[in-house]
Amino acid sequence: MKSFLQPTRYATATVMATALILAGCAAPVAFAQTAFPSRNIQVITPYPPGGSIDVIARAVAVRLTEMWGKNVVVDNRPGASGMIGTELATRAEPDGHTLLAHTSSYPATAAVRDKLPFDPARAIVPVGMFARAPMILAIHPSVPAKSVKELVALAKKNPNTLNYSSSGTGGNNHFSGALFAAAAGVKLTHIPYKGIAPAVTALAAGEVELVIASAAAVNPQLKANRIRALAVTSAEPTPLLPGLPAIAQSGVPGYTYELWWGMFAPAGISAERIGVIHAAISKALATPEMKKFLDGESSEAWLLPVSQFSELLPKEIERYKKAAKLAGVTAQ
Repeated sequence: MKSFLQPTRYATATVMATALILAGCAAPVAFAQTAFPSRNIQVITPYPPGGSIDVIARAVAVRLTEMWGKNVVVDNRPGASGMIGTELATRAEPDGHTLLAHTSSYPATAAVRDKLPFDPARAIVPVGMFARAPMILAIHPSVPAKSVKELVALAKKNPNTLNYSSSGTGGNNHFSGALFAAAAGVKLTHIPYKGIAPAVTALAAGEVELVIASAAAVNPQLKANRIRALAVTSAEPTPLLPGLPAIAQSGVPGYTYELWWGMFAPAGISAERIGVIHAAISKALATPEMKKFLDGESSEAWLLPVSQFSELLPKEIERYKKAAKLAGVTAQ
């Protein structure tokens, strides 16, 4: 008697044929299950609302929502100069449904942190860059300086009496201010806040005398005439910020600083998924609406190729480590 555990050739062939038919039927189901996005997208922004990355991330999120047919929701998780929200993102499933909107403040902060619960150079990976732009040196109207040269002269005459605000220790505003002081040969006092929005509000309120920040961050207060712009951080005057001289050409030779903003994902995300998200972000940035928006924020789209993603953060962190030594920014 034949055992039912030993199928005949006919039975084996039938099973194989049935399996192939079922596999063919199941293929569309499997494809549907791997379609992206399959649910709403969370975009963690590790700074308070109102800052440059928050403003830009929300504009991009609107376009991605339209393209994907899923809600792309910005979730502000501020604290520790952006590291609390960043750590939260590193622990998410690397499937693209949790993303992280970040700025060049991240490698700057990471460069001066001795201990972090994750590898800052490898725990997150870029999936699409948004934009880049120079920064603006702005002062409170009570400061008796009409130019960078006059500001430097005032700071030299009164060392450590002028305060500059920042989004937090080790962020872009801290670095740019420290490097400005070093290049100008003056002593300024650093006052960190929990994000660039409160840092600029502090300037408008007269709590500090100056800030170096993005146009997106300072424009509302500039338009309200609560603060005054002196110069830009690009090597030369830029059409992005017409009418403002370059700091490097106004008494502080060699001083330059540039910002960038982009989207990141937890390490481990597949190359295919990166390609999908990168293509969507690039498409969003190419729309007339986004071009108009970025023009209004005095920035320009930065379509960094995927091939350059892998070494972006390691190189940026090393660059800021060198800058920290030059500016005298100590590790935390």
